[in-house]
Amino acid sequence: MADSKLVGDCKIGKLIIEGKTKQVYELPSDPGNCLLLSKDRITAGDGVKAHDLKGKAVVSNKTTCKVFEILNSVGVPTSFVKAVSDSAFISKKCEMIPIEWVTRRLATGSFLNRHPGVKEGYRFAPIKRETFFKDDANHDPQWSDEQIISAEFKFNGLLIGEKEVDYMSRLSILVFEILEKVWQTRNCALIDMKIEFGVDSNGDIIVADVIDSDSWRLWPSGDKRLMVDKQVYRNLATVTDKDLDTVKRNFEWVADQLDHLLPPSDHLVVILMGSSSDKDHCNKIRKYCEELGLDVEIRVSSAHKTTETTLRIISHYESLNIKIVFIAVAGRSNGLGPVISGNTDFPVINCPPLTKEDIDRDIWSSLNVPSGLGCSTVVYPETAALAAAQSIALSNYLVWSRLRVRRLNNHKTLPRADEEMRNSN
Repeated sequence: MADSKLVGDCKIGKLIIEGKTKQVYELPSDPGNCLLLSKDRITAGDGVKAHDLKGKAVVSNKTTCKVFEILNSVGVPTSFVKAVSDSAFISKKCEMIPIEWVTRRLATGSFLNRHPGVKEGYRFAPIKRETFFKDDANHDPQWSDEQIISAEFKFNGLLIGEKEVDYMSRLSILVFEILEKVWQTRNCALIDMKIEFGVDSNGDIIVADVIDSDSWRLWPSGDKRLMVDKQVYRNLATVTDKDLDTVKRNFEWVADQLDHLLPPSDHLVVILMGSSSDKDHCNKIRKYCEELGLDVEIRVSSAHKTTETTLRIISHYESLNIKIVFIAVAGRSNGLGPVISGNTDFPVINCPPLTKEDIDRDIWSSLNVPSGLGCSTVVYPETAALAAAQSIALSNYLVWSRLRVRRLNNHKTLPRADEEMRNSN
């Protein structure tokens, strides 16, 4: 294809690689990235079964872009940069690891064939994770972790060893859990899915390739008979134009559902301080809250000096009909947290602005509250933000996802720190 061809506003260069359902092109003006262009093509059985399907490229690209936008928004490391046309998006250039990572919530499909005796619908808790080596000629054989490590794959200078396999295992499960919660908001059950990883120019492992209706099993209302994924196509003994139209409409339905996700901005963390002198402490709490995607407001009111005003503030936020978490910031004799807790049924977290000199004395007034009050007490601003986020995360998949990504990052940073320490000894 000529260098002068445009896809959207992007001038594409040479074809890097072509797969069954997409093409990857160089971007001469952006050498660190590439362009993924979907095809109007559907395949199954390692490409043995294949048909042209007009409009599939647009639907697949729309689904992939929406899924990656969700993953990017909660901090999952992906190759996705941005959509550039109805059928193409820009991706970071990376070297692909030739392994498919499959995660399963329910036993179905090929898993039952490989594990006779397991009943269809068996629920995996925790999620079942499997890996398959990408080799169409040998029908993508299943590989163990030990086989992946023993292959000594090296991409962009990164040797794929034990800690890299562990990280990809955890990340593949995290991606499933996030998308499972996303689909629950549309009353759909995510049954299983596959993803792939690449290594970018910095030597970091990222979720790459595409995630569309070829990538998962999806059952509306948890009912297999209502499946709307590629399994419908796989199950066809003969394929008519009417069948292909049904498959396309299913894919369009999936893309449309992703377009109508309810934005979960249904909460508010109210930081209430007893004195404006505690502003710096409150701003630290706000910073940690906002990093977790929480909506925050800061107010000033003293339960001792302006009790009626404090009660009016509580009543105002209760009237908003959204999820509220109160964080009370008051030192010395902390009446603020207990007063709030005694006049609301929303969570209340005490986070007093302690000093080294008064910590033993001042924290006691936040801990030793009257019976019948449920306010908890934490010492650090970050802890207060995390406690608030965990309450909101019960019904907000974006906040939950950010907390999960935060936990996953420990499995990336701590092994690296350990390795650096060992190398320095």
